[in-house]
Amino acid sequence: MNDDNASPQDEPTELAATRRWLERAVIGLNLCPFAKAVYVKRQVRFALSDAELEDDLLEELAEELLRLRDTPAEEIDTTLLVHPRVLTDFLEYNDFLDRVDALVEALDLDGVLQVASFHPDYRFADTEADDPGNCTNRAPYPTLHVIREASLDRAVEAYPDPDAIVQRNLATMAELGADGFRDLLA
Repeated sequence: MNDDNASPQDEPTELAATRRWLERAVIGLNLCPFAKAVYVKRQVRFALSDAELEDDLLEELAEELLRLRDTPAEEIDTTLLVHPRVLTDFLEYNDFLDRVDALVEALDLDGVLQVASFHPDYRFADTEADDPGNCTNRAPYPTLHVIREASLDRAVEAYPDPDAIVQRNLATMAELGADGFRDLLA
């Protein structure tokens, strides 16, 4: 597994694309108003999985969960585990998330860490595949985002209207459209 120790110009294509997505979409479009602060402080870990099997990815995720648990937030506040060779089918990926939740619980990290999901073909229930709202959770490669609950709680408390984030993001994506989102990441 590769990690974020490489300088951005030397990093693997998958991590460079994920960094571009974070900078241009997540931060640039303000899809997550909490992302910029940890990114500019260099507290985001980018990890590239070489797993080709679900069980191997689950092992790597366990390592990342424990790494985040055992590392001060000032060093690593959040991790993006990019896994381009496994779970490229969204439905299989979505089913895998049950195993992710079970892993968090088995490691006794429920309430300490959580895992958010991003996928190039992300699709919310009851939406059409080309619904621009799906782009809020679309990343260039399948990605598991490990988040500290305490950091998220602090960020939400400090944000004036956290409930408005989802609606604002949907409006942003509707205005940009799926094609505009793809162009943004090109």
